[in-house]
Amino acid sequence: MRSSRTLFERELELAAVDEALGAVTGLRTGTFGLGTDPLGLRAIATGPRTDTPEPRLPRRPGARFHRKGAAPQRDAVPPRSTAPLRDGAEPPDRPRGGLLAFAGRAGIGKTSLLAEVRRRAEGKGCTVLSARGGDQEQRVAFHVARQLLQPQLAGVPESELRTTLGSWYAIVGPALGLCATTEGSPPDQQGLRDGLDWVLTHLAVRRAPMVLVLDDAHWADPESLQWLAAFAPRAEQLPLLLVVAYRPDELPDHAEAFRGLPGRAGGRPLDLEPLSADAVARLVRESLGTRADDAFCRECWAVTAGNPFETVELTAKVRDRGLTPTEPGAHLLRDLAAAVKGSGLVARLERLGTSTVRFAWACALLGTEISPTLAAAVAGLGPEEAADAADALRDARILTGAGAGEGPVEFVHPLIATAVYRAIPGSFRVALHGQAAWCVIDAGLGPSAAARHLMETHPDGDTWVVQQLRAAARETLRAGAPDAARRHLARALREPPPLAERAAVLYELGCASLLTEPATTVNHLRAALEEPIDDPGLRHNIVYRLSQVLAHSDRLGEASDTLAREIKVTGDVRVRLRMQSEQFMWDAFRADEPASPARSRRLARLADRLTGRDLTERYVIGLRAWDATLRGEPAHIAVRHAERALAGGFGWAEADRGFEVPVLVALTFMYADRPGRTEELFAAGIADFERQGWHGAHLSFGYTLLAYVRFRRGRLAEAEDFVRAGLRLAERVGPGTPAHWYAVGILVEVLLARGRLTEAAQLAEDHAFAEPFPAAVVFPDSQTVHGELLLARGLAKDAAAELAAAGRRLDPRGMRNPAWCPWQLHLARAESHDAPERAVATAADAVRRARQYGAPSAVGQALRAAADVSSGLARVHLLEESVDHLERSPAAYELACALVALGAELRRSSRPGEAAEHLYRGLDAAVQCGADGLAEAARDELEAAGLRPHRLHSAETDTLTARECAVAELAVRGLSTATIAEQLRTEETTVVRLLSAVYRKVGTERTGLGAALGTARRESPGA
Repeated sequence: MRSSRTLFERELELAAVDEALGAVTGLRTGTFGLGTDPLGLRAIATGPRTDTPEPRLPRRPGARFHRKGAAPQRDAVPPRSTAPLRDGAEPPDRPRGGLLAFAGRAGIGKTSLLAEVRRRAEGKGCTVLSARGGDQEQRVAFHVARQLLQPQLAGVPESELRTTLGSWYAIVGPALGLCATTEGSPPDQQGLRDGLDWVLTHLAVRRAPMVLVLDDAHWADPESLQWLAAFAPRAEQLPLLLVVAYRPDELPDHAEAFRGLPGRAGGRPLDLEPLSADAVARLVRESLGTRADDAFCRECWAVTAGNPFETVELTAKVRDRGLTPTEPGAHLLRDLAAAVKGSGLVARLERLGTSTVRFAWACALLGTEISPTLAAAVAGLGPEEAADAADALRDARILTGAGAGEGPVEFVHPLIATAVYRAIPGSFRVALHGQAAWCVIDAGLGPSAAARHLMETHPDGDTWVVQQLRAAARETLRAGAPDAARRHLARALREPPPLAERAAVLYELGCASLLTEPATTVNHLRAALEEPIDDPGLRHNIVYRLSQVLAHSDRLGEASDTLAREIKVTGDVRVRLRMQSEQFMWDAFRADEPASPARSRRLARLADRLTGRDLTERYVIGLRAWDATLRGEPAHIAVRHAERALAGGFGWAEADRGFEVPVLVALTFMYADRPGRTEELFAAGIADFERQGWHGAHLSFGYTLLAYVRFRRGRLAEAEDFVRAGLRLAERVGPGTPAHWYAVGILVEVLLARGRLTEAAQLAEDHAFAEPFPAAVVFPDSQTVHGELLLARGLAKDAAAELAAAGRRLDPRGMRNPAWCPWQLHLARAESHDAPERAVATAADAVRRARQYGAPSAVGQALRAAADVSSGLARVHLLEESVDHLERSPAAYELACALVALGAELRRSSRPGEAAEHLYRGLDAAVQCGADGLAEAARDELEAAGLRPHRLHSAETDTLTARECAVAELAVRGLSTATIAEQLRTEETTVVRLLSAVYRKVGTERTGLGAALGTARRESPGA
């Protein structure tokens, strides 16, 4: 059915369209009051441009967080819920978008219905975005996304586009064909989808109301369709209506989400039914006049089965033949109907002449956006001959649109295009695709456009084909379509390439499948190493990538062995050092490393000789800092090496490096009681990830570990917000991945600290957080966290067994720092039920280890655990010493725990005055931390002491008070607390508490105070 004709028996569908349009047109363009610009985006493009980075407080696409803020806030991803008004009610005229889906077999009228949707939407003042899937373009990455978004963004000067899209320019630009691909690591698929979300969301807001129409969705490319299927549920929160139509029996697996998306049809698509006999009669009479009698009309309905497209074509045939539409001529309709499709259509086409047939074949190859000039080149026709062919095909109702040289043409219906394409003889079709590839390249359309034609040719050892496919793979991979790149390279491998290039193609194929098929990547890269390789650099890159994918597949031993074999045969000193650094890194993450102490000694000897002159040396020094942290060497030694590693620069998103070592260096400062420094590094690192468009595992790790830093600072509510954001990203990556283990373990710890045991236990059960634990080292250690959870649930024996197993795994490897893994602290508490003497010994050993490391928070935490398993005066003394150490650290939650425990013990020791002071301090600290369970315990203790919990007059902020600034400045000068008290004419205990507040606020212990204060001054608005 053509849009110019009446839509018969589609009243219900059109009523749904009108209802949806009425809902989405609640507001008009500009209502949001956010300014305007040529694209309608600039006023709400969040974040600075990519050439003005702000590493401390990244406002990049994806997320924004403040070093001292409360929670991550999504800037780039459309909101899933609309912010309420002040009274909690939504505005009555708020536009309500959504999804409207139509399903039906070929020719049932989907295209005509969508044409009517566009007409009505434009009539209501809507901005309309349109796209159509194509049988020949199904494997062209982002073909549909480009149809939708490119017209809205193209034609604007590049400088204007860069300013408007900001940090998203380099991420979505290549995918949408707005700019050429650049060197460097491509965005991950989730980052690219977030970028496309951002563009569509902000277009919808700025050009509201908006209607997006997608026809033949079953033929849309996987990249576009997966994005739209994931985006569709968000449309309800935007002034955006998505209207899609597809053939349900041809909907591919990657588009299955459309079948179950909640739409305006009650959660399912509207099925288009064939026309009734009455509707077909009206359609026939509309075309042929009222002289068409009932018998003729009924026969039209019978031979077309109520298919609108076939009915329209049949009436056109009747008119062309001059057949009288009455009962005597009805017997001819079946023959006429056969000419509308299949072999009849082919026969009709062949009668138009050889040149016309070749032009039609060329158009069928080129797909939905057909340039007559390009079709003429593919068909081997001159301009005049091509123009005549186009006219003949238009007269035969096979093509529509302008003639050759005057504009694009298209097939009247996809059914015709499919029939014409399938009619091309097999061998000729292959040759024609090869000719099309040459013509596309000659026309300057690039390797990516030619690649889909080369994919249809037969392998023939053609070097040019290999070159074009490799170039297309590079473009599509950099644009964020690794699956398409993998298909191109797999085809290039079958060509096959010259023997000298085979290793390079296998390497590129491995890189393309790295994120989607790691097991396949291993096979490709191992095969590449077996090929003759003349370029040493290529061989080294293959080894680096192979070890990386093995490590990320939880095969750390194989990763280390791969590097070890290559180290033995590598003559280049710098390359060997790079490989050694990679091997040291993967061994550090191995839970089953056989000779960990020996590796540490080798690493120490090597790192001490290096100066940090290049990135490889700095990586080795950074690994030395982390190794010192794991083994519990004095904290100042670990910090010294970490600062050496950072001295020459340490990017988190280096093109050919992992992010593991920069993360380990940053965490070295956290365990050494300088979490403020860690947060500075994480701010820069997360900004790097977002600049690259890495919104998958990388960003998940960033948020999750940042949550861990906040947890260790005692900012539990912020920690929970960040780790939940990290867990959401990890779930998009997939369950069972390292990112998933990190996120769940940290969230369990945060929930336990907040006193939400039931929720923590349910979380662990939902995510199978139990044995078998990952082979890679995870922090916090998963087995230890599981033991802590068991202990909190009162399962002391099970907890003791789990924690003892963790110790047997870690101790032989020399991982003895209780600041990194406090398994001994929890084990002592678990043992105290049945083996109190062993518990005391376990806790005492943990205290010795903590004192050796020397971080105040580690010592204070260990002393509190020792107090928990001790009794009498020893318990009080240990808790007092614990408070003393924790007051010199930034660990607010641990301090709150120690204060409440000390207050409770003093109450039981009949020292109510001292008990009240500590309990009130502990209560205040617990409330500020968000430790609701601890706060409740403090209130219970106060009540037991006959005291009433006071109301807090003010909450602690991160701003230093004048007195805190004064004591901090004197402490930086090296004065003792007694001397500071004397100079300020106050009590020494007051100075201790003021300094304790300073440490918590700026995130450091005493030795790092000078640097932290300098950073705070630079951040101050008045600085």
